Amino acid sequence: MAASALSYEQILALFQEVAEEQKEAARRFQELDKHLKEVIEKDERRFQEAERRSQEAAQRSRELDKQIEKMSKNLGGLGNSMGELIETLIAARLWEKFAAYPFHLQRAYRRIPIYNEDNKAITDIDILLSDTEWVMAVEVKREPNTDDIDRHIKRMGRIHKYPPAEAKGKKLLGAIAGGAVDPDIQDYAHQSGFFILELKGESVVLVPPPSGFSPKIW
Repeated sequence: MAASALSYEQILALFQEVAEEQKEAARRFQELDKHLKEVIEKDERRFQEAERRSQEAAQRSRELDKQIEKMSKNLGGLGNSMGELIETLIAARLWEKFAAYPFHLQRAYRRIPIYNEDNKAITDIDILLSDTEWVMAVEVKREPNTDDIDRHIKRMGRIHKYPPAEAKGKKLLGAIAGGAVDPDIQDYAHQSGFFILELKGESVVLVPPPSGFSPKIW
């Protein structure tokens, strides 16, 4: 038997059902499109934020490079300022540190130039301590190393050969002073016959020499 024809009401209901399905599909598509746009916008914001941070990091790097370059240009001046500060701290009442020894170095001079026979400055003394019989040439470094000690050995020879007025006719001693002195450097300096002075906070201490230590007299 042939299927009965759909009534007008049934056909209308089918159209309405299809229309609702199309509306729902359109709504879902709009939601999906909105979600995709939000994801894309969020990714763009993340990218922009990453780009912004990258640019800020690059700017900080450039500024740091400029600071380093500026500090490098002024390194000599900075080093001198630090050296002068350490010298000032160390020079104050330095003679008291040698109370256990047979000299009384109560006179202190700073930045004493040493001239050769042609009156040419060949070196200088950071701190020169003196009494009527002894003088001590103190080399000051922030963190002395073996090269500094070797150079001071050569300096002591020059001071002995071309003594300044305050050192003429006196026994010459040497010392190394620093803001921080590594134990290995202390050993090397003591082996070279030098006293060692070191800053501890705002005080200066004489590093105890090893047993049997005898300061070298130039």
